[in-house]
Amino acid sequence: MQQAFLITNRRQFLRTACVAAAGVPFGAAAWARKRTKSISLFDGKTLRGWEQIENSAASLSASQISDPAAFTNEIADGTSALSVFLRGQLGPAVKASLDTYSAADASAKPVLSALVKNLNQIVAGPAIYNSARLRGGVRLRPETEKLLRSDPQGYQLAQLNKLLIEDAYPTLITKSAFVGWTVKDGTMASLGAGRGVICTRRDFTRFRLMFTMRHVSGNPDHQACVLIFCTRPQGDEKPLDALGGIQFQVPNGGHWDYRPGMNTAGGSEFTAMTKTKFDVHEWSRVEILADATKGAARMAVAQPPGSKAIEMLEFNNPAAGKAGPIAWQMHNAGLFDEYKDITVEVDPVFDELTTVG
Repeated sequence: MQQAFLITNRRQFLRTACVAAAGVPFGAAAWARKRTKSISLFDGKTLRGWEQIENSAASLSASQISDPAAFTNEIADGTSALSVFLRGQLGPAVKASLDTYSAADASAKPVLSALVKNLNQIVAGPAIYNSARLRGGVRLRPETEKLLRSDPQGYQLAQLNKLLIEDAYPTLITKSAFVGWTVKDGTMASLGAGRGVICTRRDFTRFRLMFTMRHVSGNPDHQACVLIFCTRPQGDEKPLDALGGIQFQVPNGGHWDYRPGMNTAGGSEFTAMTKTKFDVHEWSRVEILADATKGAARMAVAQPPGSKAIEMLEFNNPAAGKAGPIAWQMHNAGLFDEYKDITVEVDPVFDELTTVG
């Protein structure tokens, strides 16, 4: 036979081409594969190597006010040092609206919304803590005390101010969750706590991400979401929503572009490769091949895991590519998703989806 190699299918052809393009001699293909072994990102027991970032960590929401009538009355007429301080920081219009507030009025919701918006301006800084202002038996939770001892600035100071207000009114404000993810039965599982992400502490540029996932439930419901090409917050700066990343919804290929100034479904930069629909509640094996240097990524899904995968989605926008963490996004409170068997292959030699074909 004249040929040195028999190209039996498209997949083998692509592999050969990729090896050649990478400058690896054909006989060294096995050596190349060894050079790009996958790294485990989750041991099934701990969240070591991951960082949780909650979107609401530095702001109150009206939904947290468990007794609006009692809370507005406390801010309007309360005698505690903190209530007096907060009242003194409110704008004239908000103060006036509190004097006539009634939970039964049609204006009740806008009044509460305006009050929370004003309180969040206070939360943003400067520091509201001093020992006199929080005297009288205010019990601080361990997370608040830890943050207080760290002399926080910027975004972390806003986090502290929010926690202090929550701790000061324990029967009137629901405490926000400090974490949104946990380890459950060997999976990385969301707790339905609120909008936010859990991301790798390591940044990636060119990689093949492999994981098994399922969407358990949602109320309100939304697809499970993976973020790539993310921006990691630096120091005490406020994190971007969804880390300003590119969102792949798994397993069925929905998508979103969270880059600053975008916040859209993305248009032509995303290409749906098939109309196939998977059962989101069943386990799926997902492969994402991404290259930040090109702003390109592809996703394939196999259901059940171990079966032949189908390419679902392709992304291509050179301006969007950037090295950064990989993240799971909890799109909103009430979502329960599970991930396991998570690995990443850094700088893969073969620029193809290995689970397809």
